Amino acid sequence: MSIYVSGSLAFDRIMNFPGNIQDHVLMDKLRKLSISFMVDGMIERRGGCAGNIAYTLALLGEKPVILSCGGRDFDTYAAHLQKVGLPLDGIRRDEELFTALCFITTDLSGNQITGFYPGAMAKPCNYTFTDLSDKDLAIVSPGNMEDMQNLPVLYREKKVRFIFDPGQQLPVFTKDMLNAAIEGAYIYVCNDYEIGMTSKLLDLAREEDLLEKVEWLITTLGEQGCRVRGRDGTDEIIAPVPCDNVVDPTGAGDSHRSGLLFGLQHGLSVVEAAKFGSVTASYCIACQGTQEHHFTKEDFVQRYQSVFGDMPISF
Repeated sequence: MSIYVSGSLAFDRIMNFPGNIQDHVLMDKLRKLSISFMVDGMIERRGGCAGNIAYTLALLGEKPVILSCGGRDFDTYAAHLQKVGLPLDGIRRDEELFTALCFITTDLSGNQITGFYPGAMAKPCNYTFTDLSDKDLAIVSPGNMEDMQNLPVLYREKKVRFIFDPGQQLPVFTKDMLNAAIEGAYIYVCNDYEIGMTSKLLDLAREEDLLEKVEWLITTLGEQGCRVRGRDGTDEIIAPVPCDNVVDPTGAGDSHRSGLLFGLQHGLSVVEAAKFGSVTASYCIACQGTQEHHFTKEDFVQRYQSVFGDMPISF
């Protein structure tokens, strides 16, 4: 069984401004805004939804195929993926564009100015599948819009169970585009705000009406865990896994998807797999950066058992 992870690959450049951005805004000059200030630090992290999901799967011993596009500066990211045992054959390289890049400046009050350059993410992965079958598993996460529309068509044709995760690309979808993308998905997963946006975009009277299009609906609820609803009437809240020191929630959703995929790959029910998602998310939020956390299989088992009891699989 193969796991295919499509979505973005990006560098995040995170800068800290030791002041308050609003102090540099002149209210009577808003018609021609020009702000310049000195930051006191900058770190670069590897990110992007596909990279984040694949990274945590690698910690669990999996080798998913990443379907994405990197740019001319992708070599260091590629070396990082190879170091954790991930294959690169699904990643298209474009030597004319830079890898997608996100600039984030945060001030002392938590205000942020963010700029995103899509770069190579503007190109579809163009991956040639050789032996795709109904035994495989896939997730379509936020990334290139052509991939987000075309891959579900292929997965439906090949009867591949796939998870659809619109994330930050949701506002780009029209009603018809989203209906076509999620039809027949095994799981539709998003956060609480995005499920509200989805219902509004698709003119649904109730969130549960999505279950006429997908088999399972998972809504992540941050520190409250996640809600799992199924076409069979299942409606359960999965507890979050406590973390002693929450450093940065960025990337927790992607790590949650990793645990979910891992559980499904090992034959667990969606409810049980979502518990794995709670465990993997708890590691990510304890670190700054979306691919900076580490754990062993033994750590994973212990943390799972501390909240949910006996481990349902051995690995």
